[in-house]
Amino acid sequence: MRITRPRKVVVAAFAWVILTPVAAVAQEPILSADGSSAAWVDAWTGSAQGVYPVGYSVAQPGPPGPAGPGNTAPLLTAAFPDDQARNQTLRMIVHPSVEGTSWRIRLTNEFGTRPVTFGRAAVGLQSSGANLKAGSNRALTFGGRRSVTVAAGRTVLSDPVSVKVTDAQSQDLAVSLHVAGASGPMTWHAAAFTTSYLSDQNAGDHTGDVADTAFPHSTTSWFFVSEAQVQRRDAATVVAFGDSITDGFFATLNEKDRWPDVLQRRLDERRPDSRPISVVTEAIGGNMVTRIGRTPGGCTPCDGPPALDRLDRDVLDRPGVRAVILLEGINDLGGGGATAEQVIAGYREIIRRVHARGIKIIGATLTPSAGTAFGLYGTPETDAKRRTINTFIRTSGEFDGVADFSAATEDPANPGHLLPAYDTNSSAGGPGDHLHPNRAGFLAMAAAVDVAQLERFVAAPAGKKAA
Repeated sequence: MRITRPRKVVVAAFAWVILTPVAAVAQEPILSADGSSAAWVDAWTGSAQGVYPVGYSVAQPGPPGPAGPGNTAPLLTAAFPDDQARNQTLRMIVHPSVEGTSWRIRLTNEFGTRPVTFGRAAVGLQSSGANLKAGSNRALTFGGRRSVTVAAGRTVLSDPVSVKVTDAQSQDLAVSLHVAGASGPMTWHAAAFTTSYLSDQNAGDHTGDVADTAFPHSTTSWFFVSEAQVQRRDAATVVAFGDSITDGFFATLNEKDRWPDVLQRRLDERRPDSRPISVVTEAIGGNMVTRIGRTPGGCTPCDGPPALDRLDRDVLDRPGVRAVILLEGINDLGGGGATAEQVIAGYREIIRRVHARGIKIIGATLTPSAGTAFGLYGTPETDAKRRTINTFIRTSGEFDGVADFSAATEDPANPGHLLPAYDTNSSAGGPGDHLHPNRAGFLAMAAAVDVAQLERFVAAPAGKKAA
C-alpha cells in the first residue's frame, strides 16, 4: 500500500468562483522492482479538482464552470442528500486507453477534510449501465487488506489486480467503492462526460454485485478515483494537460469524442507493430496556468489547482509519461485578466520542469474565443494577447513541437472566432458559447497533432530525472 503525503499550495479561482486554500497531494513515481517506471503506465486519469458540490446552482450567474449539480450534470440530491457518501456504493466507469491484464487503481481523498474508509473496493468490466460482465469483477486490496482508510489530503494506490482488457476501444472498467460510514466532503472530478452509478445512502456494500439493481442513481462525475495504471513494459503515456477544452466541454456523453480520445484512436490506427501509446487526460474545467487573478474566498475548490501547482501530480509523477501536450492559458486571459507575458512565463516554468524529467512537451496554440459573452474572453484585448501567446508557441523553439489548434479551428473569414461549423453545442443542439469547440472541432484539433512526432518522442530513450 502506498499513501502519498500532501504538499500545501494556495489556489483560488477566477471571476465567478473563488477558492479557499487547499492541500495539493504530491505523488511519488511508482517504480518497478528494477528501479524503472517502465513496468507501469497510466491507462486512465481524472484530475482531482475539488470537493462536491462546489456550490453550483441553476441561478448562479456566469458561464458553465466545472459541470456541477444544477448546471450541466444531474442533480444528486437523492443520492447525496447531505452532500456526502454515507454507507453506500459508488460504481465509477472509466475508459482505459490501452489493453492489459494487471491493474492498479488510485483512490483519492485529496480535498477531503476527514479520513474516508473504503470498506470494500473492486474493479471489473462494464457490461451495460451499472451491470458488470459476469466473472470479471475482482476485489481490490491495499497492502493485502480489503479495507483502507485514506487520510484527508492523501491518496492510496491499490495492489495489482488481474482484469483482462482485450479491446480498449470498446471495454470500460467499473471501479466499485463502498464508503463505510460518512465520507465528509468528497473529492471529485466534475465533468466526466461518462455516466457512472450510485447506490442510495445506507444501502451498504454492493461492490460485488454483478447486476445494477442496487444503483438507482446516475452521475456524470467521478468520485474518489483518479488513476488506473496498467502493467505494460512496451507502452508509453502521453498526457493531454489542459482546461475545459481538453476536459471535453460540449463533448457527446459516453461517446469518447474529446480531442484526446480522437487522438488515441488515430494512434490505435497505426501499424500493429507500433509501440502502444496511451493518451490520458489531465484537464480541469476553468483551470489556469498561473495564479493570476486568484484570491482566497469562501467557495470550495472549483477549477482546481493551477497547472503550475498540479504539474507534479498530474504529469511528472505519473508512470510511463514520455510526452505532454499543453493546452492552457485562455482562462488566465479571459477569467483572470493575466497578461500574455505572465502566461508565457508560466509556460517557461512548465517547459523547464518537464524537460528536467526527460519528457517532451508539445505546445498547443490557444483556440479563438471572440464573441464569448462572459468574462474577458470575447474582448479584442484578449484576442491580441492570445495571438502573442500563439506566436511564442509557434516560433520560440522552446517547445519540442507544436499542435496548431488555433489554425485548425479559427474562421479565416472572421479572425478571432471559431469556424461556425465548430461553434455548435452538439450535446444539446443549441448554439455554443463561442469558446468551446464542438465534436467537429475536437476532430479537427486531434488531426492537428503530429502523430509521427509523438512516435519519435516515445521511441527515444527516456531522460533522467533532475537531481
